[in-house]
Amino acid sequence: MTVTSVFPQLEHLLPQVSKPIQYVGGELGAVVKPWEAAAVRWVLMYPDAYEVGQPNQGVQILYEVLNERDDVLAERTYAVWPDLEELMRTHGVPQFTVDSHRPVGAFDLFGISFATELGYTNLLTALDLAGIPFSSADRTDHPLVIAGGHAAFNPEPIADFIDAAVLGDGEEAVLEITNIVRDWKAAGSPGGRDEILLRLARTESIYVPRFYDVDYLPDGRIQRIVPNRADVPFRVHKRTTMNLDEWPYPKKPIVPLAETVHERYAVEIFRGCTRGCRFCQAGMITRPVRERSITTVAQMVRDGLEYSGFTEVGLLSLSSADHSEIGDMCSGLAEQYAGTNVSLSLPSTRVDAFNITLAEELSKNGRRTGLTFAPEGGSERIRRVINKMVSEEDLIRTVVTAYTNGWRQVKLYFMCGLPTETDDDVVQIARLAHEVIKAGRAATGTKDIRCTVSIGGFVPKPHTPFQWASMASPEVIDNRLRLLKQAINADRSLGRAIGYRYHDGQPSLIEGLLSRGDRRVGAVIRQVWADGGRFDGWSEHFSFDRWVNAAASVLPDFGLDLDWYTTRERGEAEVLPWDHLDSGLDKTWLWQDWQDSVSGYEQDDCRWTPCFDCGVCPSQDTEIQIGPTGKKLVPLTLNSTLRVPANG
Repeated sequence: MTVTSVFPQLEHLLPQVSKPIQYVGGELGAVVKPWEAAAVRWVLMYPDAYEVGQPNQGVQILYEVLNERDDVLAERTYAVWPDLEELMRTHGVPQFTVDSHRPVGAFDLFGISFATELGYTNLLTALDLAGIPFSSADRTDHPLVIAGGHAAFNPEPIADFIDAAVLGDGEEAVLEITNIVRDWKAAGSPGGRDEILLRLARTESIYVPRFYDVDYLPDGRIQRIVPNRADVPFRVHKRTTMNLDEWPYPKKPIVPLAETVHERYAVEIFRGCTRGCRFCQAGMITRPVRERSITTVAQMVRDGLEYSGFTEVGLLSLSSADHSEIGDMCSGLAEQYAGTNVSLSLPSTRVDAFNITLAEELSKNGRRTGLTFAPEGGSERIRRVINKMVSEEDLIRTVVTAYTNGWRQVKLYFMCGLPTETDDDVVQIARLAHEVIKAGRAATGTKDIRCTVSIGGFVPKPHTPFQWASMASPEVIDNRLRLLKQAINADRSLGRAIGYRYHDGQPSLIEGLLSRGDRRVGAVIRQVWADGGRFDGWSEHFSFDRWVNAAASVLPDFGLDLDWYTTRERGEAEVLPWDHLDSGLDKTWLWQDWQDSVSGYEQDDCRWTPCFDCGVCPSQDTEIQIGPTGKKLVPLTLNSTLRVPANG
């Protein structure tokens, strides 16, 4: 049966909304296939506006991996702004894909990638507009709603809203899911929705919440989480894609029509991190480190630029300068694109991994992309607590290297609200910033340099040593931020050269509720959405009062409140909502690292030291994959059709 486009109903609405171009599709790299030719049909969503979701690397990779198969159709959808949502409801236009404007409710699978929990209300909007019941138990012939991304490592707050969740890497997972759904459909869909979900659950790497029951103790803590049928696993394991050279995606990046937050060809040069920052969920759940070879990176960059015409190359990872061949990689790419206006960027650069060689290569061609360094903590004491082994000398040396190589502005990122943090730990950020400016002026002989201090609120995340930690209240965080601003401006000469950006404590507290919540938090999310909650990751749309009021109206029915989920410290014996979801990390190891943090004990990087028994490699049957390969990035011959304009 053919599913037709809803664009005829949508088109006349677009002149009435902001940024209508984000809804029209037709980008370079977009794929439109005949509906009837596909055995399995996916719609993929990053639950935010097009300008944020379109560049998302994970969605682009899965989109391409799926569409390479002749029997599969994959399209994309994004959150619509409230102005269009209102018009769609008035005129009966359902949630649609941007590729062919087909209704989302017609697809077999609806995959949503959550990088942050603040996208949960946008999920509900998309479900509602698509005509998909909020509750998984109420769905019949609707798409299977499958969550992925980092937030899927604790999907319990949205357990009622999703049919399944995939933990970890998605490249192989989406293909396995596709095969299971294809075979089930070809057999006539035996056993209905429960049967296909059971087949997914039997993989032991796809979590189906309906097959697990949660029992609670009288004080509200979880007593146990157990399967409610004998043929599903007690624990669900994460997926780990090994040998990234076999997965050189994206090969054909989607080039946006509307302005987006990132417009570049991005290549992931390695996945995983073993630096051991105790606050960092991404580093913990993506272990082990798996490097992409220097030759594969070179080929991906060449092909990606030739296809897309982008003029910036982003070398992505959690800490890009840690790649074992980053120096040769950057120098080779800089030589390759000398004389063009292609620029290189390392969006994630550790203070102690940046050096003059990288600075010189990144500044070739006369273009210097932004540099952000993340000391995270203002005092040496708090940096030991969080295992961020960066000294003040490292920071000064690194920033001076940037200033003396032509950068006139750098960004320094810190967190506020960390475990054991005091007012003084935060105020020390001002002293560090002052020292950075003084050293930069001395090294360059000019006052024409600046740094921006950016502060984010700490949120304890599952599968990290800080998963047991209490959160600081918004009042405490906001007071420390006020003290910091006063300290920065105390010296007017230096303070004028320091920009100051911060996120107050309120959104962080709500993110904390959602990141460590259990199934009872789902009722809060639903109430917030009913009260108008949309785009909670955007400050202009986020309402702290809306969340507080929803929590106050819902959680007392369970004998709980907002503080119980956020500012309460957990004990070692407490069953955590995600304990049945296996990231590979041993819980005992995480607990010991939590205890080590309080004593200020620092943990080394296991890439270069003996194993510390975190548990990932043996439990996941994986291993660290790092170079050096011993190969150089030999300059490739540029194709004459490469759409990269020359300088001048």
